[in-house]
Amino acid sequence: MTHSTSPLSHSTTRALTIKAIEAQRTSRTPALVAGVGRHGTTIWSHAVGQADLSDPQVPLGDDTQFLVASNTKTFTAVMTMQLRDEGKLSLDDTVDALLPETTHPNVTVRQLLSHTTGMQREPVGDVWDTLDFPTREELLPGWNEAERVLRPHYRWHYSNLSYSILGEITARLDGGDWAQSLQRRLLDPLELRRTTLRLAAPHTAQYYVPPFTDVPISEPLLDKGGVSSAGSLCSTLADMVRWHGFLLDPDASILSPDTVEEMLQPQIVVDPGWNEAWGLGLELVRRGDHVWFGHTGGLPGAITGFFSEPESGTTGAVLMNNSIAKDPAGTAISLADHVLTHEPELPAPWTPGTVEPEELKPIVGQWFSEGDQFFFAIQEGKLIARPAGADPAAPPSVFEALGEDAYRTVSGRERGERLSIRRREDGSVRQLNWATYRFTREPLGFAEPTP
Repeated sequence: MTHSTSPLSHSTTRALTIKAIEAQRTSRTPALVAGVGRHGTTIWSHAVGQADLSDPQVPLGDDTQFLVASNTKTFTAVMTMQLRDEGKLSLDDTVDALLPETTHPNVTVRQLLSHTTGMQREPVGDVWDTLDFPTREELLPGWNEAERVLRPHYRWHYSNLSYSILGEITARLDGGDWAQSLQRRLLDPLELRRTTLRLAAPHTAQYYVPPFTDVPISEPLLDKGGVSSAGSLCSTLADMVRWHGFLLDPDASILSPDTVEEMLQPQIVVDPGWNEAWGLGLELVRRGDHVWFGHTGGLPGAITGFFSEPESGTTGAVLMNNSIAKDPAGTAISLADHVLTHEPELPAPWTPGTVEPEELKPIVGQWFSEGDQFFFAIQEGKLIARPAGADPAAPPSVFEALGEDAYRTVSGRERGERLSIRRREDGSVRQLNWATYRFTREPLGFAEPTP
C-alpha cells in the first residue's frame, strides 16, 4: 500500500503543541510526550517537561521509555488471535478446557478478550494495597479462588485477572512463558526494540503529584509477576506508533488483516450513549463521524493512551509520568482528530485498470432488487457492486469467483454471501441471486416473473 505524507503546516503543529502543553498542565505531569502518526510513522511529536527530576540529563522525546501499562493487553490480545488462527484454540474454548486445573466453568476466550467474563477485576488479595502480585505459580490457584461477580455478558466489566489468564494460556500453548512468546511472536518480527518488560535507558522516573501541593513524590516500580500479560510493558512513542501502524495495516505473515478486522467488531457496548465499546482486546471510542481503536494504560507513575482511526491510518499518542494524569484517551484522540480534520491525507488518484474478464462483461451495468437500483462493474479485474447513490468513496462489495456462475462476496455489503448467475436457455444472463435476493434488469415486484 502506498501513502504520501506532506509536512504538517505551521498552524497545525502550533495547535498540536498547544494541546500537548495544555494536557501537561492539566495533568500536572512532570513529563509528557505526545505525537501523531500516519500508517505507523510519526509525523509530529512534542515533549514537555523533564523525564527525571533528579537527573536533567535524561532526554525526553520519541525514544524515551514510559510504563505503558495496560496497553500491554493489545499485544496479549494479538497473540491470542494468532493462536486462534494457528488452530491451537477457538474463541469459544473455555478456560477449564485449556487450563485443566482451573475450576470456573464456561469462561470463554472471547469473554476474556472483551472483558465480559463477569470475573472480578483483580487477582485475589488486596494487590493494589499491598502491591504484591501473584507469581505464575500462584495465578491459577488465585483464579480458582476469585469471584465471578457478574453474569457473563451481563455488562462490560474490566478485568486484569482475565488478561493474566490469557497470558497463561499463551504460555501453555507455546510451551514456554508469556514473555518469550511476546518476544518471538511480535517484538522481534516488528522490530520493536524499545518495547521491553523492564525499563531501559533513557526512561522517565515515575511520580505522584498530590492534589494540594506541586511537589512530586516518587512512585515504586512494580513486579507484576504472573499478571505481566495484563500490564507490564515499557515502551516509547516511536515504538507504539509503529505498533499501531501494524494494527492498521498488518503484515499477513504475522497476523491476518481479516483477524484484525474481527478484533475491531464490537462485542459489548460500555456506556448508555454507545460512545464506547469493546472489541477483542481493543477499546472502541466513537467521536463524531469516526470510531477510534486503542487502549489506555495506568500504573503508579504512568498514564498513557494510544488510539487510531482505521480509514485514515491516523494515530494519536500521549505518554505521561504522573499517577493521576488526566484523560489519556481524550488527549490522544484530540491530537489525531485535529490532523484528520485540518490536514487529511490527499486522496489516492484514480488509476486505470488493465484486465476486463470476458465472463464479467454480461453482468456489469444496472440491476434492480426490490425496486432499489444497483450498479455492477469491473474494477481491478474483479466484479464489484454498489447501491445507486452510494458515496463513491465508500468501499463497494467485491466478489471472487467460486466456480462457473458462482461468486462469493469477500468484502463490503453482504460479505460472505453467494452471488449466483441465472441464465436463459440461450446462455444470456436472466437474473442474479445475491444472498438469495433476485436482481433483474428492470424493477419488478416479488411476484412478477423475470422476463
